[in-house]
Amino acid sequence: MCYDLIAKTNRKEEIQMSLTNSILCLFEITDPNLIVTGISKERCSTNQRIHVVHATLSYQLLKCPHCGHKSLIKNGTHMSHLRLGTLSGGRYEMHLKRQRYQCKDCSKTCGAKTKLVNRNETFTHNIKHQVIVLARDMLTSKEIAKLCGISPSSVQRILNANIHLAYRVKHLPENLCFDEFRSCNHWMSFNCCDAVSHRRIVTLKDRLSKDIIDYFEARFSVQERAQVQSVTIDMNAEYGSFIHRLFPNAATIIDRFHIIQLAGRALDNERTQTIRTIQDKHSRIYHILKSQWRLFHLDEIKVNDSKAVYLRGINEYMTQQNAIDLALDAFPRFRSVYQTYQGILSAIHQKDANAFQSLLANYQPTSNQMDITINTFIKNGSALLNSCRYPFSNGPIEGLNRKIKALKRNCFGFRNIDNFFIRISLIHE
Repeated sequence: MCYDLIAKTNRKEEIQMSLTNSILCLFEITDPNLIVTGISKERCSTNQRIHVVHATLSYQLLKCPHCGHKSLIKNGTHMSHLRLGTLSGGRYEMHLKRQRYQCKDCSKTCGAKTKLVNRNETFTHNIKHQVIVLARDMLTSKEIAKLCGISPSSVQRILNANIHLAYRVKHLPENLCFDEFRSCNHWMSFNCCDAVSHRRIVTLKDRLSKDIIDYFEARFSVQERAQVQSVTIDMNAEYGSFIHRLFPNAATIIDRFHIIQLAGRALDNERTQTIRTIQDKHSRIYHILKSQWRLFHLDEIKVNDSKAVYLRGINEYMTQQNAIDLALDAFPRFRSVYQTYQGILSAIHQKDANAFQSLLANYQPTSNQMDITINTFIKNGSALLNSCRYPFSNGPIEGLNRKIKALKRNCFGFRNIDNFFIRISLIHE
């Protein structure tokens, strides 16, 4: 009879230990000194249901942390209310009874410690990790607070305390990309990344030249900046004015997309001016220039000249080349602009720097929209030719800016630029 009672008692203890281990595993708690005593449900002042895990924390403390004597005695417990990570979107807490100790020698008291939470804090490491993970998914602070069962201000405090913006990167890469994006309150901020690894280097609050110069000169030595071999930029004239000062051995590269975009804008401006000169708004030429504008932006190699297709707007079957020829034959001035655009497009796609340089040198102004574009290209001649000589582009930094725009859209904008930059550092990790 006595043996059966002992066996039943041991069985109950095993079940209790198994239940304790299961609950601790759910919350990823690995402290061996924690013992779960029960689970209950309560309601707070806002009528929100709280799942409460009752536990005790106790272990044998040999020396007093104040005086070092081995004269400690147990002196009651202290109740701590800790916030746990959520399991199903609700609010989970742990009511933890911590063992208190008193030293007979110095009469000072101390309590049991756990790695579950920092000193004098109620948020456990588990819920902080959940907040950071959800913030990386571009959720708003209110949505994160709702999922974790905390307040939006607590979410921001957790992010501010655990995410720190780096002073600088350890090594400055050899190839950089410069660009800007719209941040808070209609400000334009500066962004820089590695052209090869696509790693973000720095994000500054504004794009002023003096602030960009101060950042790189204050944080990187002349020897480090001299190792940069290329900097890829857009058509922004301000960047080109100080790149050689910061990086004396770097070649300035203008992004190929912006070159084609500028030439295509000149082609569209000339096309719209040509449309305004047509009196008959129902003519075939008018409809070709009006509705089939995409054909004029195609590379000549990709234009179909053998198979007739139905062209909407014209409502006729004809080849793409035939439609282009009808418009060009009717307007010689538009033809010259179109031919210049095709020359630029071919040189950029084939990365032929000699062909591009020859086109700029032999261009004859005809008082059209392309004249302004060619003058802009001539002013930035070496940087434009480098776009054909080097394989780098602004594609990596445009991808980073796209993520920033998605973050702003998901979070409905930001009023505090510091909070915005903390979220930017999370999505770029």
